[in-house]
Amino acid sequence: MEGAQIKDLVYFLTLAEELHFGRAAERLGIAQPPLSRRIKQIEDDLGVQLFNRGRSQITLTQAGEAYSRRVADILKDLADARLEARRIGQGAEGRLCVGFVGSATYGVLPTILKSFRSHYPRINLSLMPMNNAALRRALVRREIDIAIARPDIKDAEIVTRALIEEPLVLAVPDSSPLAGKREVRLEDVSAFPVILYPEAPRPGFADTVIGIFRDRGVELADRVFTMDFQTAISLVSVGEGVSIVPASVGEAERRGVRYVRLDEPKATTGVSANYRVDAQSTHIRKFVEIALNVTRASPRNR
Repeated sequence: MEGAQIKDLVYFLTLAEELHFGRAAERLGIAQPPLSRRIKQIEDDLGVQLFNRGRSQITLTQAGEAYSRRVADILKDLADARLEARRIGQGAEGRLCVGFVGSATYGVLPTILKSFRSHYPRINLSLMPMNNAALRRALVRREIDIAIARPDIKDAEIVTRALIEEPLVLAVPDSSPLAGKREVRLEDVSAFPVILYPEAPRPGFADTVIGIFRDRGVELADRVFTMDFQTAISLVSVGEGVSIVPASVGEAERRGVRYVRLDEPKATTGVSANYRVDAQSTHIRKFVEIALNVTRASPRNR
């Protein structure tokens, strides 16, 4: 709809509400003769009379009454559309799709989401758990707006903002001889089956763990691969082996599992917020700002 057409609708509806050319012209900030000519042109274009013009008053015809109802709806929808577009552009409402690795739900992600929702309650958040490979693919395909990854997503089309760095810990069965130790060397861990995840796609977090041991000159002879960290912890709880997990995961109690520190300063992992280089959304920018503010205040980053 062009600007001139919208102006015609405003002229008509103003006269329909006032039923007086003088008052309508005054509301519109124009002279009465141009308004009279414009209304006549609208009627000619429609091929129907919209107003009964009397000496002392004017009234709407039946066609005019029907037209005024439709015009009022149209102008209201246009006003609502402008307001919605403005609010979305300002980041006050709209939608945002966030993909995340499952282990992030044990760390700062819940606090980030809670803070974002408190600041922007009218933005609809869609949350999608994925592994790193799926997060990268979904970002490239624009299926998600933000990816909370561990540790990051390496791609020329993607911007990575580091959020937090945390140590890795050893998850052991509570019956294991390692369960009572305050700290465990990597050499001691290699004597047990080590449950790694994910099994696919590779490379992934499993390769990060293998690399930490390899850099220390320790090979993991007995490797057990599984789909995700939840399954790995479940296998640990029934005595199938030990697993390396982020310290934030270790803060959640799990029956049959104990968490022990690793004697290895390089055994750390990070969480990052990732988005496309060409992302222009105000929602993305504000989500990342809140994520950075929340994680700066986190004890893990002090």
